[in-house]
Formats: sequence, C-alpha cells, structure tokens
Amino acid sequence: MPAIGVRSHSSKNPFVSTFANRLPGVRNRAFFVSDLLLIPGCALLAFAARFDGHWDPELTRVFRTFLLASLPLKFALFFALGLYRRLWRYASISDLEILVMASAACAVVDGVLGGLLLPYLGIIPSRISYAVILLNACLCALAITLPRLAIRMMVRRDRRSHRDNARRAIVVGAGVAGGMIVRELIENAQLGITPVAMLDDDPRKHGLRLHDVPVLGSLNALEKIAREVAATDVVIAMPSAPGRMLRGVLRQATDAGLTTRTVPGLYEILSGEKRVNALRQIEIQDLLRREPIQTDLAQLASLVTGKVVMVTGAGGSIGSELCRQLARLEPKKIIALGRGENSIFELLQEFSRSFPRVRIVPVIADVRDHNRMSCVLSEHRPFSVFHAAAHKHVPLMEANVTEAVLNNVLGTQNVVTLSLENDVEHFVLISTDKAVRPTSVMGATKRIAEHVVHQCALQSRCGYVSVRFGNVLGSRGSVVPTFMRQIADGGPVTITHPDMTRYFMTIPEAVQLVLQAAAFGIEGEVFVLDMGEPVRVFDLATDLIRLSGLEPDVDIDVHFTGTRPGEKLYEELFFTGADVTPTLHPKILRARDAEAASHNQVDIDKLIQAARDNKSAGQIRRLILNLVPEYAGELDTGEFTIRVDEDLGSTIPADVHDGIDIPDLHAQASAT
Repeated sequence: MPAIGVRSHSSKNPFVSTFANRLPGVRNRAFFVSDLLLIPGCALLAFAARFDGHWDPELTRVFRTFLLASLPLKFALFFALGLYRRLWRYASISDLEILVMASAACAVVDGVLGGLLLPYLGIIPSRISYAVILLNACLCALAITLPRLAIRMMVRRDRRSHRDNARRAIVVGAGVAGGMIVRELIENAQLGITPVAMLDDDPRKHGLRLHDVPVLGSLNALEKIAREVAATDVVIAMPSAPGRMLRGVLRQATDAGLTTRTVPGLYEILSGEKRVNALRQIEIQDLLRREPIQTDLAQLASLVTGKVVMVTGAGGSIGSELCRQLARLEPKKIIALGRGENSIFELLQEFSRSFPRVRIVPVIADVRDHNRMSCVLSEHRPFSVFHAAAHKHVPLMEANVTEAVLNNVLGTQNVVTLSLENDVEHFVLISTDKAVRPTSVMGATKRIAEHVVHQCALQSRCGYVSVRFGNVLGSRGSVVPTFMRQIADGGPVTITHPDMTRYFMTIPEAVQLVLQAAAFGIEGEVFVLDMGEPVRVFDLATDLIRLSGLEPDVDIDVHFTGTRPGEKLYEELFFTGADVTPTLHPKILRARDAEAASHNQVDIDKLIQAARDNKSAGQIRRLILNLVPEYAGELDTGEFTIRVDEDLGSTIPADVHDGIDIPDLHAQASAT
C-alpha cells in the first residue's frame, strides 16, 4: 500500500514509475544543457556589448580561445561544487550559497584567464577588457541562478494554488521557531494548514514579513486579527515561553473559536525527543511551562558515569524517569529496585528498546525488609542511591497510618542506614513540599524521613540529601490524569475547594532537580526547586476542559466536594525561620533545617515499633507529633477527634495510652 499522500506510479505504468524515480537526475541534466548554452551566450553578449558589435578576425580568435579555455574550467568547478546534484525544486539558503559560490568561481576563472594567464602565455595578444570580464561574470551569475530559482518559484506557486481549502492559521511568535513553522506549513501542503498572519510582542517586528507572511501585531490582538484574516487555527511557536503567556493565548484562542497547536517545549527539543517544527496539540504541561532546568552534566557524570547506581521505587513515575536520565550518563549498571513486578518488567522492556547498551539489574524487593535490602546493597555496593520508593497519596495514608510509617519512615531508615554501612557516597531522598508544616500523615512521615537522612549525613559527612518538590504532572494518581478521566467520562470534574493552590512540576523537571541535588549535596541539606507561582487547581481543571474542546459548566460540570483529610489549601516550600541559601544553580535553593539534628533516634524507633504492632491511628499520630511538632493533623483519641493546631483544652483518657509514651499535647500545640 503506498504511503498516504504519495501517488503510486508503479501500479499504473512501469515506464511512468521509472521516469518519476529518475526525475531529479533529468532535471539536473536539463540544467547542464541550459548552462552549456547560456554561459557561452553570456560571453558572446559581453564581448558584443563591449565592442559594440565591431568584430574582426582577431577579436573572433580571442573570443574563441577565451571560451574554449574558460568553459571546461567553469564546468569542472560546477561539478566540484555539486551544482548538478541538488533538488532545485526544494532550493533553500544553502542552495543559494552554492549558486553564489559558482558565480564567484566563474568570475575568478574569467579574471585569471582573460586578465592574466592567456596574455602572459602569449596565447592572446593582450589582456581581455575588464569590462568584458565583469559583464561576463554578472551574466553568468544570472544564467546559472535564474533557471534554478524559476523552478523553485513555479513549485511554490503550484503549492499555493492547491491551498484554497486549507485551514488558515495564525502563527504566534515571529522568531526562529516561528520561521521554521511557517516554512514547514508552506512547504508541506499535505498538512492542510496555510499561515496567513503572525503575531509577536516585539514592536520592531510589526509590519514586517517572515517567509512572506505578515507580522500583524502583538499577542493580545489575537481575537481581532483572527476575525480580520478569517483564521481557523492558532500555532504557538514559542518553545521557551512561560506558562502564563501560553494560558493567555489559549484563552483568547478559545474565545475566538480557534483550534490551538504548539511546538514542543524547550526541554523536549534539547533532550532530542522532539523537533522544533513538530506540531502537536497543546498539553497541560505547556500551560505551566517555565524555563527548563539546565543541569551541569560534568558534575552529574562524576556521580554516574562508569558507576553503579541504585534507584528504589524504579517502577514509579519518578523512579522510572530517573532510570532513563541516568542511562544517558552511561553508568556501569543501574539497580532498578521495586516492589511491583509488572512495573519493573515494563521498565526492562523499555530499556531493551531505548537503552540496549545500558545494563539494568531488576530487583524485586520491599524497602521495609531490612535483611533483603542488606543483601541487595552488599551485593551491588552502589556508588549513588536515589530513594524514590514511598507512599504518596494523602487521603489513602490518612486511612492507613501504619503503612505510611512503615514505608516512608522505616523504608527510608533501612535504605539510608544500609547505604551508610556499605560506603555509598551519594544518597538522595525524594521528598515533598507536603513535609513543610504537614497537615497529613504522608507529609509528616516524609518530614521524619528527611530527619533520618539528615542524621545519617551528619555521621557520614557524605552527600546524603533530600529533594523537596511539589505535585508532579502526569505521575500515577496525580490530578491531571484524574481530571482527564473525568472529562472523558462526560464529567463532572471534582475539585475539593475553589481556592486550593498547588506548585506543579513536570516529571523531567523533578528528575533534573534530583540529579542536580545529588551533585550539590554536602551533608543533609534539603534542596527545593524554585517552582514559580502556585497554580489554582480550579484554573488547572478549567484549562484542561478547554483543551479538550469543551466549556466548563456548559459541556462539563465542575463540582466542589470539600477538602479531604490531611489536605491543605496551599503548600509551603520552607519552614518559617529556615536557613535558606542559594546554590550555584539559579533554580535550586538549599535549606538547612536545624531541628533535624536534634531528633532522638529512640523516638523514631518507638514510632516504627508502634506501626509494626498495629497500634491505633491516634496513638501513632501522637508519636508523629512528638517527632514533628509542626504537624497539624487530626488526633483520634478513641472518644473524640481534636486538631493539634486548635485549642487543646480537653483531657486525654488514660486508657488510650496503651503503654506508649504520649507527649504533652498542650506543650506541643503551643509550639506550632
């Protein structure tokens, strides 16, 4: 079956097929014949113009000698420059450069032969007039250029004549990416889109034309210009534009009823995943776009290249992306550790296709199993460990407190202490912004995990650090896939609170931060990405609905369900009074949390033992509060529920203590 948009010649006539296959060669032979006729004609015209048609036998002999000497040299240079090995119907700037070089070569040949060599050798009685040489050079340039450009112009006219039914697009961004998109749309009629106007916020470009497409105004004039040019589509050609700008363009395009497309973000282009001129539908990560994080590959290579690295939680969203980016740095081997066999199997299948030369060792293990983790670390002895295994869903962990403690606290303690015992040089804990003034068990257990890593860092004096970031777009169970499923089901889209805001990152951004933190880490710091402005979840949901071609509260209902246990309306990145300092990376900050150094390991052991013994959720929460004084979750006392960030004037019944040392809630509450 022939490819779409390509006419099958062989199915009709073998002769036609053969001719079509040889057409590029036929065209170049035609140009050879054209040059063979026109270049001597140029010389004849130059002589005739200079001597005003007064020919005598001597001039005829000079002309014939000059022509016979220069013609072979010129054609030898044409062949050397590849003038007859190009598809002139697709001529570009590089082809024009070849034509300029060929024209200059003709001028040099004429000047050397007619002005120096032939008279010096006595082949002609005197040098040829400079006027003849100059005029001949100009005529030769026209002779070899005009026929080729004529073919290019004819092809462009033919393409434009077939664009009557094409969709009319406004290209936003009159820069390099915009120029590439316009050229791609003009060259490829099969795309069915023709550029009719461009927009750019640079007033110096207004009124100018790029590839013959006019720049008609700034971005905020989109709706007006769309009506004037009868546009049907908008193509956003700004790969490094901030998300706020893209959101504004999207809203204008939606109001004007235009279909929106965009070029890939700068991260996709730099990583080689996409080309600048690869159009696609706008995705939610485009609307949150920030300047991409640039990592110091030299620093990262020293941690990874030729080294054994281990990733826990390797089957998850962050863990699998860590494995991909580590693989590009050519490690000796990657230990991909996870509890779910299916996700690890899928990762192995992907690596066999994408990174066949990278050795990846699959390990099915639970980070809570100390003996198993000890065997793994002692066998492979990694140089760097990236600990991404954790429970992360806030409402689920509110209902499963023991699991949160065992996985997030015990699991981290096992991995980091065993790393210390096995001389691991670099350890990175994947933490969360929910660890700051946590209102959830998940956030509080991640905060305790940060404490554990900090304590090990103080012992080892090695690069054991934590990395704290916000919500990750596209990760399993994150808000965007949930909203997309609700939209696909016809709604409603459910949001807990209209004022809830969150910091958002893409998976590649999060992993870039993790890798750079590993290079920066000294002893127990917490690294935080400068994630820009927080985003209202309500705005995120309505943007997603519009990206799906629908209208909020018209096609898809939006319902508010109320905040869930453990949720905050907004997230914080640092504790009040934390020692926050910049790093060498402009987008990464370092926080030294002084209280982490003073925690008693006995308290952490009590918490872990209570979880192992399946103590009540209220008892475990009180032990968490003892370790994390700023914890503002709910404590279930067995008779009533109290919030530790409210007035605690009640007495806790003695029978709920069950032999566990319970902290003074009044004192702890006053400290928060």
